[in-house]
Amino acid sequence: MSWPDIATIAKNVLAGKTTAIESVEQALKSIDEQKEFSAIITTTTERARQRAKSIDEAVARGENPGRLAGVPFIAKDNFLTFGSETTAASNILKGFNAPYQSTAIEKLEAEGAICVAKANLDAFAHGASTENSDYMTTKNPHDSTRVPGGSSGGSAVSVVLGLAPFAVGTDTGGSIRQPASFTGAVGFKPTYGLVSRSGVIAMASSTDTIGPLTTNVEDAALVLDVMSGQDPLDSTTIKRDETSYTILETPVKGAKLGVVKEYMEGLDPKIKALIIKQVENLKRAGAEVSEISLPSLPLALACYYIICPAEVSSNLSRYDGQHFGRHTPDAKDLETSYSQTRNQGFGSEAKRRIMIGTYVLSSGYYDAYYKKAQQLRTKLINEFTEAFNKYDFLVGPTAPTTAFKIGENAAEPLKMYLQDIMTVAANLVGIPAISIPAGKIDGLPVGLQIMAAQRHDRQLLAFAKKTEELSNE
Repeated sequence: MSWPDIATIAKNVLAGKTTAIESVEQALKSIDEQKEFSAIITTTTERARQRAKSIDEAVARGENPGRLAGVPFIAKDNFLTFGSETTAASNILKGFNAPYQSTAIEKLEAEGAICVAKANLDAFAHGASTENSDYMTTKNPHDSTRVPGGSSGGSAVSVVLGLAPFAVGTDTGGSIRQPASFTGAVGFKPTYGLVSRSGVIAMASSTDTIGPLTTNVEDAALVLDVMSGQDPLDSTTIKRDETSYTILETPVKGAKLGVVKEYMEGLDPKIKALIIKQVENLKRAGAEVSEISLPSLPLALACYYIICPAEVSSNLSRYDGQHFGRHTPDAKDLETSYSQTRNQGFGSEAKRRIMIGTYVLSSGYYDAYYKKAQQLRTKLINEFTEAFNKYDFLVGPTAPTTAFKIGENAAEPLKMYLQDIMTVAANLVGIPAISIPAGKIDGLPVGLQIMAAQRHDRQLLAFAKKTEELSNE
């Protein structure tokens, strides 16, 4: 089913034209009816109904529950939430009930939004297909034999199927944008630190970013406006724009647009044609378009897959079976408890990343790998900074392919890692980036990626909205 835009849903609830409980029941019914896509790990049915009832009662008293009053949403299952388990789609956290909620969820609920379910993902967000979940493989809504991308595949599919008006996900190396591209959703990765990571299970702490998945850019802007801002529980958060992120007024005419040369080389001709078509639309609308080269960009993927596993190795060391999550009560000693818990609880991809990360951080290899990757990261930051001194926005495809077949890359990790080749740079340099639908090839969606300088999230959203409008004309 399709939902009205988020602002309209809230407006109708506040006006008494509909109720929060009706919206929640509609979402729960849609989730139940479309189980075959395996987008949802669990629902928060009882708590969602209770929250809907309290919102409707507040409206009846003449109160305003907030800008998202009665709007259902779905959270990726690495967000700590009340009302259901939080597992990060990993067996090692099966049965874990969070003692508190993530800041992002708290902010959404403070404005009247209602979390109705937890979405499937690659376990601990390790993957680009949602095949690495320990529970199920999510299917693409456009072709159930294909993947939806990942790691926020369940969140993207939830939005495209109409299970809820929006979902929230995490983007460490493209995990919001790539599934948005594969499923035909809008996926927004904000500037690093704009949305608090407190209460979100960590993957790679220096690149993890929280963002929305929606059906249109305006909805993404509204969700960002609610979630963004400094948080005393996350020291990496930054000040938000004083102007609302929903004020989308950046003009296309006169905007300087750089088409990233490295992203267009060797690209599938059909995908390239769709991207060029979008660029031509912007050019006709008055954008100043030219090609730009970022010399270090081809090395970004290698850089990412050194830094990311290193941080994964550090972050996953806390899962030892002693304090929370899975444990082995029959272990004879502490070391055996550690090894059995991790062997049984972690999937193959988590183990692979732990081993790679531990290797590159080990004595004798730190300088050869990790230090060099961080030096390259600085070089990438400098190249992007220089680019944004000349251009307002950079564009290219979000992913090198359309959605691939389930199982096609499962046995070849390197092929799977290459799916991130066009998205990881934005995470390494901390800039905002968005994927919006650019069209379809043989019935499968293709995403256009647009990037902007750090803290230019509002301008990026505004430009993406204009691009969206032009592509719909």
